[in-house]
Amino acid sequence: MKNLVYIFLFITQVFFAQNGFETGNALYQKGKYEQAIKAYESVLATKQHAAELYFNLGNCYYKLNKVAPSIYNYEKALVLNPNDAEVKNNLKFAQKLTIDEVKEVPKVGFEKLLRDFTAIYHYNTWAWIAVGISMLFLVFFVSYYFSQRAAFKRIFFFGMFVLISFLLISISAALFEKSHFENERPAIVFAETAAVKSEPQKSATAIFTLHEGTKVYVQQVLSNWKKIQLTDGTEGWIATADIKEVK
Repeated sequence: MKNLVYIFLFITQVFFAQNGFETGNALYQKGKYEQAIKAYESVLATKQHAAELYFNLGNCYYKLNKVAPSIYNYEKALVLNPNDAEVKNNLKFAQKLTIDEVKEVPKVGFEKLLRDFTAIYHYNTWAWIAVGISMLFLVFFVSYYFSQRAAFKRIFFFGMFVLISFLLISISAALFEKSHFENERPAIVFAETAAVKSEPQKSATAIFTLHEGTKVYVQQVLSNWKKIQLTDGTEGWIATADIKEVK
């Protein structure tokens, strides 16, 4: 009986989520962006998440010239769909509305090569590649075992070693990307202006000031303060209430 209740609640939840999403789309087309936002957020209230939903929310906030919320929702969409070109394009337009110009220090050497390679695919994609290689390895193993010709046996035997190498590479890439995803904590500044302190306390010296929409990375949390790092390597402490983490 409980299972039937859970199924009913799930179906009802999905129905209302879909209805809210379609309502939001209709309101957006009419230019009623604030109402569309309420419709989309009603979907989020049902614990339903999708890249398209966050993308549409970002578009609504962008139309209302609300910098931080638009960038935040575009970033949320990219977490769910990292390779969406349309989201990336709209995010660039939204970032042009920000005041702060933070340079990105490029990585060099082996670390850059490794990151560039593993970043080609999401860690889930690397995992599926590993599964595909495993299946192919099984085919090669069976073919090697039942093959009657020595030449074919050598080919399948060599092929298994090559596949094992690719399998180890794909598994390593998946683990590296998953670790990077879990450890990286991007956040968006929501306060109109936010003082970044040298220490996690109000009386500490302000190192610099950030403005809404700027992207930072959380390094450490201490009480009501978070240690952040910018893409240029600059670090400092900011009030937790001034930023909103993407993940």
